[in-house]
Amino acid sequence: MITLEPFTEVDFPQLISWIDNKRLLKEWSGELFAFPLTLDSLRWYIEDTNDPKTSDVFVYKATDTHTGEMVGHISLGGISWRNKAGRITRVLVGNTATRGRGYCQAMIKAIAAVGFEELGLHRISLGVYDFNQAAIRCYQRAGFHREGTLRDVERYHNEYWSLVEMSMLAHEWHALKHPVKEAQ
Repeated sequence: MITLEPFTEVDFPQLISWIDNKRLLKEWSGELFAFPLTLDSLRWYIEDTNDPKTSDVFVYKATDTHTGEMVGHISLGGISWRNKAGRITRVLVGNTATRGRGYCQAMIKAIAAVGFEELGLHRISLGVYDFNQAAIRCYQRAGFHREGTLRDVERYHNEYWSLVEMSMLAHEWHALKHPVKEAQ
């Protein structure tokens, strides 16, 4: 359904067009970027990424394997090689008309495969604002477990946002990939 490919400068205009308001930028990136996204800020964002020998950040575009169209963006960062842990961040299914078609779950499973199978991680975590119920359901369907909620961690105008923490461990990933058949 999708493939992950390195996110490069060629992809900047598409991401910029998707993130067309301050609230969406805040939901997607927290404090990492200021609105509007710019070519320069995105150049900084991808410096020193995607090299398993030197990087602790892997930034991807998600491409529909049938159409070749870029449908999303996702990254795996905060890698602690010592603890064999990483964190999924900046997940976005870009075109709102394509949401609900399984792209998010496919992206999450693909990035989990990178983390667990290619990088040999033991734990992958993510955080999602509690009002984003569609994303929470997507992550749970992909095999992530809800660990708890950090209450009122982000202020946006006059409201506070709480963050749901989720994770998956390597043995849970492998059980999803190779389920044990029940005895007959």
